[in-house]
Amino acid sequence: MRLPVTPTTTLWRELRERVRRRYRAGRVVVAVDGLDGAGKTVFADGLAEVFAETGDAVFRASIDGFHRPRAQRYLRGRRSPEGFYRDSYDYATFRRVLLDPFRDGAQTGGTTGFQLAAFDVARDAPVESQWVTAPLDAVLVVDGIFLHRPELQDLWDWSVWLDVPFETSYARLALRDGSDPDPEAEANARYRKGQEIYLREARPREAASVIVDNSDLAHPRIVGRS
Repeated sequence: MRLPVTPTTTLWRELRERVRRRYRAGRVVVAVDGLDGAGKTVFADGLAEVFAETGDAVFRASIDGFHRPRAQRYLRGRRSPEGFYRDSYDYATFRRVLLDPFRDGAQTGGTTGFQLAAFDVARDAPVESQWVTAPLDAVLVVDGIFLHRPELQDLWDWSVWLDVPFETSYARLALRDGSDPDPEAEANARYRKGQEIYLREARPREAASVIVDNSDLAHPRIVGRS
């Protein structure tokens, strides 16, 4: 089913064509990164849908399916920005059960299985293993925060940074979660400051393949990179 033509779907299709000009076939991994509240999930879902329009086998995953257990996430304290940035996700498992086997499948005739999620953060427990396989030509779209950390940057064939100001992202989070819309609120300090560490250390705008201004969800715009 083809999505209707809107400014957003037009941009998704332009990004799909940019990826396809570089990668005509094989296994391709695309990352969608941004602040909490930047619109990553909806954007990544839409990008996956426009790949599917052209007959691609498309798989969706989120780094949120690879959280660490609560006890590990809060080792540095429940309010620690360092803990939020450095301890939230299990990147070793992410690579072991998803990224590496997804890529390995290109050499094994597509028979290597991979998992699209490994942990349920709401239950604070691992999920039941569900192994899937893909054809030799397949696209994996991953969304989440912190995806341009230095140790992850080489995992992506192509990546998007969704650029929005903190004021916009926290206003969206307030509507979604009932949280305080003020980025400077004490309740938001762990998350805002953790993301500031990320922006300072990883410089995701410089690492991404393309920068998209997603401040207006109905009219996203490409504003940087190739």
